[in-house]
Amino acid sequence: MKYLLSIVLLFAGINTDPVTKIAKSNKYKRLAENAYEEGHYHTAVENYKLLLDSLQVPDDKARLNLANAAYLLSYDGDNMGLLSDITSGKKKVQDSASLNAISSELEFFTLADNSYKKVTESANKSIASMAHNQLGIIAYKRGEQSPDEKESFMQSALSNFKNALIKNPGNEQARYNYELLKKLKQQQDQQEQQDQKQDQKQDEQQQQDQEQKDKDQKQDQKNEQQQDEQQEQEQQEQQQEQDQKDQKDKNEQQQDPEQEEQPKEDDPMQKLMDKLKEMNIPLEKAQMILEAMKNNEIQYVQQKKRKASKPKESDKPDW
Repeated sequence: MKYLLSIVLLFAGINTDPVTKIAKSNKYKRLAENAYEEGHYHTAVENYKLLLDSLQVPDDKARLNLANAAYLLSYDGDNMGLLSDITSGKKKVQDSASLNAISSELEFFTLADNSYKKVTESANKSIASMAHNQLGIIAYKRGEQSPDEKESFMQSALSNFKNALIKNPGNEQARYNYELLKKLKQQQDQQEQQDQKQDQKQDEQQQQDQEQKDKDQKQDQKNEQQQDEQQEQEQQEQQQEQDQKDQKDKNEQQQDPEQEEQPKEDDPMQKLMDKLKEMNIPLEKAQMILEAMKNNEIQYVQQKKRKASKPKESDKPDW
């Protein structure tokens, strides 16, 4: 037990010994800087973390390099400092992955973001300015990967570039990024306005087309109704004409029998019939008398015709 306690105290003494701490700090710092310059960013990150986190050495320059190494690992070797370039009025992002989203190395992304934020409070204005500049680039990239939050990230990027210039007005990379992003934002705003106007114009046109369609439909319905009413009126007129004609024919048919049944005033047989009725002679007997009279009259007429048909003797006078 005493042996183990002695070992723990020995290691604790090594970590708290100023000379030993300085030696280790120099070692980790040298290894980290060499690895960073040679592009061995994993090694640089490991040594910078030992220097800054394990030994807790306050070194803003080393922490900025730690953030830069983690950023390069997160974004697949993207260039440092400059956001993008413009060609023919369009942005050309200097990213070998073409904004291929944040790397799967989320640990390095988080490490870069947190480390840059710590350095923004550095007393060294130049280091703080570079940290703000890189935070602006990260915000811009996150906006490219999150269309729904693009406007918010773009505002954050502009704010960081502006703070970078406030910390160090001579930071040309931050100035370039700020002016570039501001120009890109203006172009996007103009494009959005044009799109909104175009959408509004299309909506208005669609509304006008719909109104015209409704108007035409109502007019068609009105025309159909008028045609139906006209046809109905014509049918009624035709029916009335037909009814009048039918009524006229009916009236004429009713008038003819009545005329036939009416006795002629100058008919002698009718007068005789009326006379027999006045004499109270029964109807059957009156009819027999009339029938006999008709027969006698017929015989008389026939005899008269036979006499008239005999030739006259030429030797006798006509009288």
